[in-house]
Amino acid sequence: METRNVVLVTGGAGYIGSHVCKALKMEGFDPVVFDDLSQGHPWAVKWGDFEQGSVLDRESLFSVVEKHNPIGIIHLAGKIVVSESWKKPEYYYENNVEGMRNVIDVAQQLKIKHFLFSSTAAVYGTVKEFLIKEDACLDPGSPYGSTKLEAEKILMEKFKNYEGNFIIFRFFNASGADLDGDTGEAHYPETHLIPRVLDAAKGEGEFVVYGNDYPTKDGTCIRDYIHVSDLAQANILGLNYLMNGGKSEIFNLGTEEPYSVLDVLKTAQNITKKEIKYRVEARREGDMPLLVASNGKAKKILGWEPKYSQLETIVESAWKWHNYNQPKI
Repeated sequence: METRNVVLVTGGAGYIGSHVCKALKMEGFDPVVFDDLSQGHPWAVKWGDFEQGSVLDRESLFSVVEKHNPIGIIHLAGKIVVSESWKKPEYYYENNVEGMRNVIDVAQQLKIKHFLFSSTAAVYGTVKEFLIKEDACLDPGSPYGSTKLEAEKILMEKFKNYEGNFIIFRFFNASGADLDGDTGEAHYPETHLIPRVLDAAKGEGEFVVYGNDYPTKDGTCIRDYIHVSDLAQANILGLNYLMNGGKSEIFNLGTEEPYSVLDVLKTAQNITKKEIKYRVEARREGDMPLLVASNGKAKKILGWEPKYSQLETIVESAWKWHNYNQPKI
């Protein structure tokens, strides 16, 4: 087992990245953040060195990886908004696909052995199964999902004849905030469901439900909400697994618990003690009716277990963050 502790985290100044960096530091690793700050924030870099740069700048990336010589790379940088990906497909391809190619090429040029990639449940598209397993049909319903799937394929191809190992994590709906209030979600504007609900609870606009005619229990989309700190812990377990010689794998990260948009709305009303007004608009292109993970593989192989992903805990931690701890910009 290697003894070096440096881990490079692309996108480490972002929402998930900052939680991953905190988890790394708490577990004795030394995270180095590589981020262009297009979506991340300087205040989110608290647990290690910061190197500003873009994954599209191969020369800068090479210099940083060579300087820090990390034991592994956790690749979180990328563009993530499904609706935006329809308007800017080339932009998403450049960042999510070419960016991935650059990170892998640099990692392999410098003999970095361990690679963890944050993919998405959006690679599955519309599925018939209630609990989606890793071997389910891959049929992305958006340019975003397509770029993530293409990035997965590049990773698998590049590692076929390379002395190293990788993990692909397919994140379901990352949500919530650090329970100590150290970091949390801060997108401007917010596009994710829970922050939008909480903005409405604070009186900052009316909450919009996109579509109430889906084939679900109440007509709204059903998702699997996973606390961001549970995602961060999975990355620690995954890194240790790779460092101990584990073979390359793909894992879903979700809870197996289905919640509709209206379920989240009701939970937010209970937590905030506020009536949240909403209106219904047309479906958004690319939104799937149902996405719920089967997480048995991650539990069995990594020993991973979601600890903070009860919907009430997720919403309460997010509410505290948005009300009391989120830096004002």
